[in-house]
Amino acid sequence: MTMESLLFYAFAGMAIVSALLLVNIRNTARALFLLFIVLFAMAGLYLFALADFIAITQILVYVGGVLILLIFAFMLSNKELLDDLQSTSKRFISLPNWQALVLAFVFLSIMIYSYISWSEHIPQWIQQAEAKGKMILSTDNNIKALGFKFMTQYVLPFEIISVFLMMALIGAAHLSRKEDNK
Repeated sequence: MTMESLLFYAFAGMAIVSALLLVNIRNTARALFLLFIVLFAMAGLYLFALADFIAITQILVYVGGVLILLIFAFMLSNKELLDDLQSTSKRFISLPNWQALVLAFVFLSIMIYSYISWSEHIPQWIQQAEAKGKMILSTDNNIKALGFKFMTQYVLPFEIISVFLMMALIGAAHLSRKEDNK
């Protein structure tokens, strides 16, 4: 087993186990930290899929922005509200057993069908990219191009997103403030 496959399976296992724990945990603070692990592991999997831009965006926007905002909102929120939300579901899966089995069977059939159809026939858009020589190889270095894109073309969208996140944080702080009833 090569180092690349070992890292891939480590990221995949970390994402799957953390996601399963995330949806089944009752403690909201621990769930937020598990969400951090899931998002970080998904960024690692995006790197293996040669999607450098999505991986960096995942870390900058979701891990660096949205998750920190959720942690601040959790720290500023009312504990009573969180206790009510946590006590609503005491089962491992909130759906009845037969519905969960139907959903699992449907997703398994879609995955098997997709695997069989892709192994028999390569999609046309992949064949066209191979013919034109526009395939991204694992040896290609896109980090320098991504740095230029972040600092030139995508500066304004990221700044707008950061302003929206700051407005949401200020709104969460305002809503969680307790008013005196005199």
